[in-house]
Amino acid sequence: MRVGLSNYFFMKEQSFNNHSRYVPLYHYIAGTLVIAIFGGSIVNLILADAHTHYSAALLVCVAFVLVILFWYARAFALKAQDRAIRAEENFRHFILTGKPLDNRLRMSQIIALRFASDEELADLAKKAVEEKLSQKEIKQQIKNWKADHNRV
Repeated sequence: MRVGLSNYFFMKEQSFNNHSRYVPLYHYIAGTLVIAIFGGSIVNLILADAHTHYSAALLVCVAFVLVILFWYARAFALKAQDRAIRAEENFRHFILTGKPLDNRLRMSQIIALRFASDEELADLAKKAVEEKLSQKEIKQQIKNWKADHNRV
């Protein structure tokens, strides 16, 4: 069981309308500050005189590296989660049907299917392939939502 303030966020029943999760300190504050630091470093470089030009240029490089780190820290974490979700959903589908997921399913479709109940998964996966459903369309068709509180 989760302890502390996080219990508040995990006690709500998850649905299509509230399944997105943002971490305000990361998504809003840190992201805004990284962009502000990068922008400020560029302004500092433009306004630098000959004596401070080198250090201002270094500051732009450091800020650019910070932007790259901020971006890829999130991208790499999501890619690892996507791989885990693909394996979990493929295994779940195999347990339920005796067959792996159709290899024509896109990763975004598999990610959406993780919210489908066991009773809906096989039919919805088949429909997703045949009708080329988008991630949003798959989520909207789920009747019995299976919460996923682990992905951020």
